[in-house]
Amino acid sequence: MHITLINPNLVVQRNDPMTTGIVYMPVTLASFAGALRREHLSVALIDAFGLAPRQARCRDKFMILGLDAEQVVARIPEDTCVVFIFANQVINHLSLLHIIKAVKERFATMKVGILENAQAVTAYALSPVADELFAHGADFAVIGDLEVAGLGMAQWFLEGHRDIDAVDPGPGILTPRFRNPSRGEVVDIDDLAPPAWDLFPLEQYWSLRFAHGPQSTPRYLPLITSRGCPYPCRFCVAPTTTGRRWRGRAARQVVDDMARAIDQFQVREFHIEDLNPTISDRRIRELCEEIIGRGLDLTWKIVAGTKVESIKDETTVRMMARAGCRYISISPESGAPEMLKAMNKPFKLNHALEIIGHMNRYGIRSQACFVLGFPGEGPEERQKTRQLVRTLTRAGVDEIAVFIITPTPGSELFSQAVGFTSLSDLNFTPVWRPDYAELSRFRKRLYLSFLLWKTFDHPWKIVRQIVNFLRRRFETKMEMVPYRALVWQWIGWTRCSRVKE
Repeated sequence: MHITLINPNLVVQRNDPMTTGIVYMPVTLASFAGALRREHLSVALIDAFGLAPRQARCRDKFMILGLDAEQVVARIPEDTCVVFIFANQVINHLSLLHIIKAVKERFATMKVGILENAQAVTAYALSPVADELFAHGADFAVIGDLEVAGLGMAQWFLEGHRDIDAVDPGPGILTPRFRNPSRGEVVDIDDLAPPAWDLFPLEQYWSLRFAHGPQSTPRYLPLITSRGCPYPCRFCVAPTTTGRRWRGRAARQVVDDMARAIDQFQVREFHIEDLNPTISDRRIRELCEEIIGRGLDLTWKIVAGTKVESIKDETTVRMMARAGCRYISISPESGAPEMLKAMNKPFKLNHALEIIGHMNRYGIRSQACFVLGFPGEGPEERQKTRQLVRTLTRAGVDEIAVFIITPTPGSELFSQAVGFTSLSDLNFTPVWRPDYAELSRFRKRLYLSFLLWKTFDHPWKIVRQIVNFLRRRFETKMEMVPYRALVWQWIGWTRCSRVKE
């Protein structure tokens, strides 16, 4: 019998393909698939987006990319004992519900479980939305490390059990009857199975020539080198999904994964998708030493952000560059100290300026991320953010990313959310916010100011970015995102009008 895993569609907000429509290759799902196969279980994987990334249909303000729900269900093996659907990003929630409904219509007695993506800030905690999932037909949800509770549920169904509400399933499982808040957690993070990337349509992902991180070569793969984040940022879902615990994998294990990917898939570019990979300076240095010691020809990029204060000094930056690191994203969030205090997000500017200087010296591209619209922020606080962007531009930061706060399920702000109609509305372009127009205007002006300042302070960087855009060898997201937006716009113009839901 099969365990069937489904990665849902990619959902793009049609009025903003620049900020939405980010392609995340589902590394957490690949790890879960690897864990199932290590236990000699038969796994069928259906990547709704990856199998047809240029197939599009429109639904109200969204464009949904990939196979439609009926095409997904048609690929489910008849001998499947349970279906797991991956809740990869909150904006894709709409697709998740469509697939649940389609599975239940085709297989009325099929058990459907929803897998939480605990290692991404663009995902969402399933506990606050469990009732909606169950109302749409889901039978249970898995939270925490999928290799624990998810694997246990798969084995339970293979043993012939069906009534999931008969007994308390224990930590990491939510059902309509039992809501155990404890999260399943692997005992030994260095004893994880390799991600089962051979089950995924990798060539389809690579053909897009864009990813979450800047894609510089024809092939790349994401990596998770640690799990969790110890920080209590109030706008973030991670304190809920990871319990503020950070667990780093041994450098040797991480580099084993890199070497395996080089041999199996001829990949030499790796995108680190951890919540905070540099928490342990010692581990990062060991990682660099391991790569250098093995003589591996590769590049790696910290694309999902890290706490810049955890990057200790020039020695660490120099080692990272020598080991192939070419990109690091950091998150100052705001230039207003009072807002950082309200967010529970300290930021040491002088240290950040020092590290950015070292990154420039050793050829590592840098990104600084900011958020707008946190409760209590006004025009004065936003001007302080603008001033900080100016300071970072002089220091040589290569790009900025500016997001409008949205109250993701699992974050402290979620209880304050009013005005949205679907969880898919909870993306970084929250048009339902009363102040959206004002925040959007400020965001656009800030991007324009940054480009003008950068042209004045570092004109050669602007020239390099234009060349990279034209060659599709992206070193920063600001080079890649306009290309991605053009692709989604073209697909929307040429295909969305033909297929309506």
